[in-house]
Order: sequence, then C-alpha cells, then structure tokens
Amino acid sequence: MEQTRISYAGFWKRFVAYIIDEIILSAAGLVVVLSIGALFGLSFLSVFSGDSESTVPLIVAAASAITVAVLAMMVVGWLYYALMEASVNQATLGKMALGIKVTDLNGNRISFGKASGRFFGKIVSSMIFSIGFIMAGFTEKKQALHDIMASCLVVNKQIER
Repeated sequence: MEQTRISYAGFWKRFVAYIIDEIILSAAGLVVVLSIGALFGLSFLSVFSGDSESTVPLIVAAASAITVAVLAMMVVGWLYYALMEASVNQATLGKMALGIKVTDLNGNRISFGKASGRFFGKIVSSMIFSIGFIMAGFTEKKQALHDIMASCLVVNKQIER
C-alpha cells in the first residue's frame, strides 16, 4: 500500500492564486458597485427632480450608497472564499488555476464555518504589515496565521494516476 506524502503549497503559489482571486473579485465588485450606484442614482433623480437647494440629503444618500457598496463587497468576498473553499473543489478559482486546495489538518474538506473563520482570520493576518500572510513562507507546513487559526492547510492537489 502506497503512503501519500502531503505537498504543502508554497508562499508564491498561494500569492499568485490570491492575485487571480482578487482580479475576479474586482470584476464582480465593479458589477456590484455599478448596480448599487445605478439604483441610488435613480433614487437621487426621483428625490431631487425639484429645485431643492439643500445638499444635505444628497450627501447622506451618497454616504449611504458608499456604505452599502462597501458592505456588499465584504459579503461578496466572504461568500466567494468560504463557499469555494468549502465546496467539493476545496479551492477558489485562483487556487484551482494553480492546482492547490484548502484542507483541514487531516487532508479533509473543510466546512463553510471553518472556511468563514479562515476568511475572517485573514483580517488578523493582514495586520502589522501582512506578517500573518508572510508566515506561509517560513512555517513547517507553509501555514499563514489564518491557516493556523482555522486549523487548515493549503496543499498541492495530488495527481491521480
């Protein structure tokens, strides 16, 4: 019986996968922001079709639109990473392109909850000059801080023969 050796995904491979994912999320974000802008723009037209001199409602509405857009982008990012990493593929599109996947410490698929914890752990990893991400280049199992916090690994997919 052949024993499978785990091959951990290195820092640069993970970094390139992240860049691919962020390009995809930026495109999705553009659609979300333009949609929200269009909806708020139409509401501005209906509210301000008269000769209103006050700019306060306009400023409040603009601030509301920005807040909604930022929150929508956060939700889209969270759902993208958590749903994709908890899926059968165990990977985002960027990770799939690079042949890597997210597992628990035993090599199994992670739950949506664990994937969510990993996503929100990235906030901690980004603090203090992104040292939490850089850790993936120096830890034994190539884990970033958010991987350690969520008890996850990022591994190279095994080629099935």
